[in-house]
Amino acid sequence: MLRTLLVLAVLLGVWGSDSAGAAGFVTPPVDIIIDAGHGGIDGGSSHGDLLEKHINLQVAKELYRQLSKFGYRVILNRTGDYALSDENKWLRNPSRHLRDLAQRKHLAVELPPQMLISLHMNWSSQASRRGSIVLYQKNNQSYMLASILQHSLNQFNKTSTAPIKGSSYYLLKHDICPTVIVEMGYISNAGDRTRLTSPEGQSQLAQVVCGAVNEYFLLTGRLNAPKPPKESWFKQWKRWWRKG
Repeated sequence: MLRTLLVLAVLLGVWGSDSAGAAGFVTPPVDIIIDAGHGGIDGGSSHGDLLEKHINLQVAKELYRQLSKFGYRVILNRTGDYALSDENKWLRNPSRHLRDLAQRKHLAVELPPQMLISLHMNWSSQASRRGSIVLYQKNNQSYMLASILQHSLNQFNKTSTAPIKGSSYYLLKHDICPTVIVEMGYISNAGDRTRLTSPEGQSQLAQVVCGAVNEYFLLTGRLNAPKPPKESWFKQWKRWWRKG
C-alpha cells in the first residue's frame, strides 16, 4: 500500500494484522483531505530564505486542528518536510513533479473524501499584488465550494477577487471529489507574507477556511455542522479498523 497510508495508520494507531487487508488496516470514511503543497526538494515559491512549502504545511496543520475540533474526519497528506514524489513507487515516469502530483491524487482515490483543499502561496513580480485566489474544477460542486471560500477570503483580505477555473491544474482534472486550490496569499507581498508567517495570521486564515467549509456542507445537505465527537479521531480509527 502507499507509504502515506502506512504513516497515517501508525500515527492514528490503526495498524493491524494481515487479516485486516493487504496493508493491515481498514480506512474509515474521510470528510476532507488537506493537501499541503510542495515539500522536500520542492520548496515552491520563495522570498529570500522563506519557502512556500513551510507556510503551506504550517497553515495545513492549523486547518487540520480546527476542522477536527468541529468533528470532521480530516486527513493531512503531508505532515513534515518531505516530497510525496519519493513515496510514489507505482508511476513509471522520470518527472519528479508529475510523480508528486500523481501521488496526491492517488491518496484521494484511496481515501475518497467529500472534498480536497490544496493549500499554496502565490508569487508575482509586482510586489503590490496581494490577497487570496481560489481555483476550482469544471463542476458545480467545486465552483460552489470555491465561491464560498473566495467570498470569505475576500472579506478577510478586504479584496474583491473572483474564483478562477483552473482547468490546466493536475489536481483539478479529476472527478474524485470537489477539489479547490487555495492560493492563500502572495509570498512576494510584504503584508501577506507577514500575516501568513505569524501563528495568529495562520490561525485567522484557518478559521476563515473552516467557516467556509461549514457553510458549504450546510448548503449541500448537512443541516448542522458536525459537533466534536465523544470519542477521539484516534479511537474512531481503532474502532473502524477492528470492524474490518
